[in-house]
Amino acid sequence: MDLRLAFFYVGFLTASALGENSSSKARSCSDVRQVYSAKGFSLTGVPQTEISGEHLRICPQGYTCCTSQMEETFSNLSRREFEGRVKEAGRSLQAMLNAQHKNFDGYFLDLLNKSERSLQDMFSKTYGELYTSNAKIFSDLYTELRHYYRGANLNLEEALHEFWTRLLERLFRRLNPQYQMSDEFLDCVVKHAETLKPFGEAPRELKLKVTRPFIAARSFVQGLDMASDVVRKVAQVPLSPECTRAIMKLTYCPHCRGLPSVKPCTNYCRNVMKGCLANQADLHTEWRSFVDSMLQVAERFNGMHSMETFVDMAPLKISDAIMNMNENGASISSKVFQGCGNPKLAGTRSSVGEEKKKRVKVQSEEKEKAVTGLGMDKLVSDVSGKLREMQLYWVQLPNALCNDAVTAGPSSEDKCWNGMNKGRYLPEVMGDGLASQINNPEVDIDITKPDITIRQQIMQLKIMTNRLKNAYNGNDVDFQDTSDDISGSGSAMGCPEEVCPGSSGRMIVPNTNKPNVYGLPNEKKQGVMGAGSHSYSRPHSLPLLLPLLPLAGMFRR
Repeated sequence: MDLRLAFFYVGFLTASALGENSSSKARSCSDVRQVYSAKGFSLTGVPQTEISGEHLRICPQGYTCCTSQMEETFSNLSRREFEGRVKEAGRSLQAMLNAQHKNFDGYFLDLLNKSERSLQDMFSKTYGELYTSNAKIFSDLYTELRHYYRGANLNLEEALHEFWTRLLERLFRRLNPQYQMSDEFLDCVVKHAETLKPFGEAPRELKLKVTRPFIAARSFVQGLDMASDVVRKVAQVPLSPECTRAIMKLTYCPHCRGLPSVKPCTNYCRNVMKGCLANQADLHTEWRSFVDSMLQVAERFNGMHSMETFVDMAPLKISDAIMNMNENGASISSKVFQGCGNPKLAGTRSSVGEEKKKRVKVQSEEKEKAVTGLGMDKLVSDVSGKLREMQLYWVQLPNALCNDAVTAGPSSEDKCWNGMNKGRYLPEVMGDGLASQINNPEVDIDITKPDITIRQQIMQLKIMTNRLKNAYNGNDVDFQDTSDDISGSGSAMGCPEEVCPGSSGRMIVPNTNKPNVYGLPNEKKQGVMGAGSHSYSRPHSLPLLLPLLPLAGMFRR
């Protein structure tokens, strides 16, 4: 009797289970069909009610509204949508960087053009024919400064030296028109200039005014350009097959399960994003160092070495040099003739008149009062604020993609999609970066194989950070490609300020001799090794990620 009763209960339970499954099979797929059709896909072959899910390769194999073809279609769609979302975030950051590049570049070039126009107006009125007959010397100087700023492979100190040499030759002939001077004689004049200082302290003072702002500006604008390029290239990194599966499981497997209105659990979404964007998160350390260096260089655009100071002072320093040579022309000529001999007689003597000397001095006094830095102050403030916003961009991107608009949120932790069904998500959230994903339960990642493209961008950030650190100290640094493991530690840092500690107040001229050459940093060592080219052609980031909110429909069907 007991045995019969046992069989009775077994049969009853079996019938009950079959009854439940029959009820489950009959669940309608109308919501899923509606979403599928709204995405532009044909409803041919799409089930009206749930079917057995043994054929599914990504989603849980219970009863389902998805055929194999639908699962593949949803998988491809989820990949495209996720890649589009990452690229959209990158475009937002790129747009910010490009806008700052345009603002800074335009302002800097405007200041340079203003300086040249100021010199042209001032010298045309003051020196007349003396200037107009030698105008190319001055225009060539500004052309070289523009080329340097644009990243041309030229030495700033050599460009200034060439300017003073050409000016000396022209003015010495002007002061001594009665003589016919050969090229050899003029070479001798130039050699004696080192001790005679015909231009007084003007060349040294102009060098101080030019080098720091130009070194800083060139490195800064290159930094903005490089950062935009890094973001562009990183945004193009394709998803791995493992990430594609994880994104599909996160976004469209609820549909296949017949739960299209159920949002993913927040922590589940974060683990998927941290796994898929693990390589991108590895940019964070070098990206933050790069931003810190950019902010430091930005500080150099204000104060005594600002570009706006150069705009007003460059014409004055050059004018002072001309006046110094004219006033001391007789003494300078006498000493040159003693050292170089007397050239052949040719014609009559003339020089700049006393009246024009006075006019130059009056204009100089008035121009001294015109120096201002209000425009640069605002520009630096704006760009510094934007740089701080993007400092944590790469580690905040996963959370931004899993905001409350696309996930269930903390109030629905028991009623969200956890990857298998509707319920609480139990695994802990992984850390940032590739190494932290070793135990990621959602994305299977080989942490020993980092993405090559992203590693290359990390290297570019290291190079640019080194350049910016040297620019902050007034040192001009280029990088060249070398195949040998060359140490690049050097001593390019120089003095952090114009006066070095313990130097008895001696003025230090920024180092613009042949630029120090550095190779690429070696990832395996603390030293550096070569790559890259020595001629460069061109604390909260949430505001940058806000544009992602309108795109949040990825998880809301």
